[in-house]
Amino acid sequence: MTPLSILGWMGMSAVGGPRAGGGLADFREAVLSAAGRLVWHSPCGDPISVDDCVRDIGWVGRCETGGQGGMAGRRDERGSGDLFGGPVAPEARDAPAGARRMRSAPPRTQPLADRLRPASLDEVVGQDHLLGPEGALRRMLDRGTLASLILWGGPGVGKTTIARLLADAAGLRFVQISAVFSGVADLKRVFDDARQWAGTGRGTLLFVDEIHRFNRAQQDGFLPVVEDGTVVLVGATTENPSFALNGALLSRCQVMVLRRLDDEALERLLCRAETECGRPLPLTPDGRATLRAMADGDGRYLLNMVEQVLALPDDRRLDAQGLSSLLARRAVLYDKDREEHYNLISALHKSLRGSDPDAALYWFARMLEGGEDPRFIARRLTRFAAEDVGMADPQALPLAVAAWETYERLGSPEGELALAQLVVHLGTAPKSNAVYTAYKAARRLAKATGSLMPPAHILNAPTGLMKELGYGKGYEYDHDAEEGFSGQNYFPDEMRREALYRPTGRGFEAEIARRLDRWARLRESRQS
Repeated sequence: MTPLSILGWMGMSAVGGPRAGGGLADFREAVLSAAGRLVWHSPCGDPISVDDCVRDIGWVGRCETGGQGGMAGRRDERGSGDLFGGPVAPEARDAPAGARRMRSAPPRTQPLADRLRPASLDEVVGQDHLLGPEGALRRMLDRGTLASLILWGGPGVGKTTIARLLADAAGLRFVQISAVFSGVADLKRVFDDARQWAGTGRGTLLFVDEIHRFNRAQQDGFLPVVEDGTVVLVGATTENPSFALNGALLSRCQVMVLRRLDDEALERLLCRAETECGRPLPLTPDGRATLRAMADGDGRYLLNMVEQVLALPDDRRLDAQGLSSLLARRAVLYDKDREEHYNLISALHKSLRGSDPDAALYWFARMLEGGEDPRFIARRLTRFAAEDVGMADPQALPLAVAAWETYERLGSPEGELALAQLVVHLGTAPKSNAVYTAYKAARRLAKATGSLMPPAHILNAPTGLMKELGYGKGYEYDHDAEEGFSGQNYFPDEMRREALYRPTGRGFEAEIARRLDRWARLRESRQS
């Protein structure tokens, strides 16, 4: 049986597509029974096995006839785009090496990001901590093993590109799905296909974009196929895997954190874009720096902006101001119910605790620019006033409530100034968590001591029976005592006295500490 007869059996011709009723399994069985493990050569001289022919027959039909025939024409493994462009067609991914060389150069109508997509891991920028000589992924490949992975990083940092190149480097078949458009039935089909390919000796790298969008039950579906090696799972997510993925799935995968592209990495992309387009960008040095800043670590967004800049006349060079008027800055990464929300409020809180009003104002502004509700910020600032300033500056808490109320009355943007004033006040106020610490200690003590009664002398006795029982007997009215302090015991009789509130000595607590020390000496002298 020759390649031509095989194509004829499938119904491929110079002008047509597949003959109706020609199934992939039937085709492979017929070929193997007729010719055993048949091998021939492509026009480029590369050896092609029967299994390769079965896999690539749709590619041959499309390449040689311009049609949409063959199994590859019906298979959908495309998924969503990545850092360097849109999805790669199945026939381009699975075609033999020699056949891939027959493809023509990318047309100039392709997006620049697609034309600059790296062809090897060495061309990926900004992820040297993973792909450099000592990087975790590089060491895996050098050992000849590739574990299942979770690639965690922001948009445009190369998650999909790296997954595809890892499959090439490891000699694995690359299959891509998106959790946005796929369900359990799609996963089952992918797993069944992977098992069939495993029987031919070829492994499968399954790339799942936006894997965090699968629910818990769907994520559990990956466990058996990852555990038995049916697939090497590479999931991509922009969300914190600790919150978005099952613990069972995380225990079977290694999490790799992809960094946002730094200034050096973005500059390398700009140089590649200039080389690809054969002309320098019409930008002044400060305009070029502004372009990188506008990308905000997103390589795809940077290259999309480059295309707009290159459409300008050659005689026009843009500075920072001109560029800002022409292009839109990348939207700030901020989800009000996701990790970035908690990251930024944590940064604001810790900047205030560290008495850095400048950093605190920056994170406060970052949250507002991201669309955060100022009321949420006001609530957290009020909590900070009680927890981290406390009695070191007793005016901080009423000022927080006043700033919150001012915002409620004025709204945005005028009311945001009151919150900014509060941020500065809290950042410059003396700090003490003594009340917060005392409160937690009191809760623990109350839980441990159960239902102990107050001492009888501090109980009211509104009835005769209660007076007979000793309620209120021996109580000393403190206003009548010397220095307005009687020094009586107010803890239950069955427990010893506990020092819960321990002022720090900072701010107003220095005065409070002097008072408490004086009262402690008086108490000791009057109870002895």
